[in-house]
Amino acid sequence: MLGQLTIHLRLPACSSLKEKRGRLKPLLARLHKEFNVSVAEMDLQDKWTESIIACALVNSDAVVARQSLQSVAKWVEANWRDGDVIDQKIEIV
Repeated sequence: MLGQLTIHLRLPACSSLKEKRGRLKPLLARLHKEFNVSVAEMDLQDKWTESIIACALVNSDAVVARQSLQSVAKWVEANWRDGDVIDQKIEIV
């Protein structure tokens, strides 16, 4: 099973794309290290104050994949201080 978590983020204090990338890069690295997921910015790359990131993983069990991605989403909501989570969605294929 392939699991994907899409998170729409708001970064209200960013005043440039360089600053936005500087705030996102540590988040992406942390998610990869902590949760062993592939993660990248997927949309809104040219917008200073918003971003859509996606985390993906492969697992033979759909329930485990969903639980793992729910853990990632909860961690971002609880620990990421550079912005706010606008929306999130988990898909299992």
